[in-house]
Amino acid sequence: MRLRTFDSFWLLRDGTPHSYPSLHNRNEACQIVVVGGGISGALISHALMEENYNVILIDKRDIATGSTAASTSMLQYEIDKPLYKLAEKIGEEAAVECYKAGVNAIYDLGKLTLELKLDCGFEAKQSLFVACKEKHAEWLEREFEIRKKHGFEVQWLKPEDVKRDYGINCFGAILSNAGGGIDGYKFTHELIAYNAKRGMKVFDQTAIEKIDYEGKGVTIHTESGCTIDCEKIIFCTGYEATEMLKEKVAYVFYTYACISEKEIVIPEKLKNTLVWDTAWRYTYMRYIDDGRLLIGGEDAAGFFPFLQNWIKKIKAKKLQKRLKDMMPGVEFIMDYSWGGKFGITGDGLPYIGKSPEFEKALFVLAYGGNGIVFSVQAMQIIIDLLKGKENSLSRHYRFGR
Repeated sequence: MRLRTFDSFWLLRDGTPHSYPSLHNRNEACQIVVVGGGISGALISHALMEENYNVILIDKRDIATGSTAASTSMLQYEIDKPLYKLAEKIGEEAAVECYKAGVNAIYDLGKLTLELKLDCGFEAKQSLFVACKEKHAEWLEREFEIRKKHGFEVQWLKPEDVKRDYGINCFGAILSNAGGGIDGYKFTHELIAYNAKRGMKVFDQTAIEKIDYEGKGVTIHTESGCTIDCEKIIFCTGYEATEMLKEKVAYVFYTYACISEKEIVIPEKLKNTLVWDTAWRYTYMRYIDDGRLLIGGEDAAGFFPFLQNWIKKIKAKKLQKRLKDMMPGVEFIMDYSWGGKFGITGDGLPYIGKSPEFEKALFVLAYGGNGIVFSVQAMQIIIDLLKGKENSLSRHYRFGR
């Protein structure tokens, strides 16, 4: 499964900060193997190391070069399903808990980058959720009211306010104080390197041939003929996990992004604000740490490998047209464009925990526009599950729901 087009901005800008050996010519053993060297695997392996587990991290690619390299790395507490709709589906109390967990996760991620002094471009930002059609303004105001009711730091902005302060044409918007941006690719490398220095073994270019769950533990057989014996295995394999599971956990499609040249001129308030709209296949944008504007969206269900570069060009033009419609005064000169796998679940929530299809395994499948934020939440969920502790979020994120 190809997870991105060839020229992800983060990969080109950051290069390969750290590299690791493949597993060959020897066998290994540990308590827990984390499969997947993207941002979810980096966060989960860090949580395990903090609890003094003996951990090995493996990936069949180079570290962070799957979906993480294609991520736009917007940090939102908002779930792809609005709070009022999620409340209708799982109950208001549960929905609010999921949304508030997102707010806390953004703060936790910022604290982690600060404490470990990770060079990853983390920035706290506000979030602007704009009504792109007049008929959307009514339900967006309903969304504002339920957030305000439950203590979220939100403001309702009229169309003229949004136009004046952000230069965006819309029919009203919710401004939230909690949000952020990060270079997810660089963060993943920095965090894995930190834990490798304190004893975590990391093997990239190490593909799994089969997994034996017989006996007391788990034995992983690699394509190179090596084995890893462990007590548990945690899959942080994102969209590729949909090929492992019989349960339909996510709808996977392709999304696209493009990024401007440096020093783009935009309203000052927009530099500190994430933006996304109310369209079903929503458009989103953010200003990044080196003075560029990123815009993404134009999701597509079909994937045609030999046509991807051509499709990517068309999608980039559509994104630029969308930006011009939203912000007619901004001159956007494209510098990079790329595409990557993206997925959503029926309720907008991730799948974190044990699947009945696999013994001695746990999954962290952080789908959706705020996947990084879900992965941060998964750090504590996984630790609690391993220790047999209750975690209320794990009920909402369980398999078979």
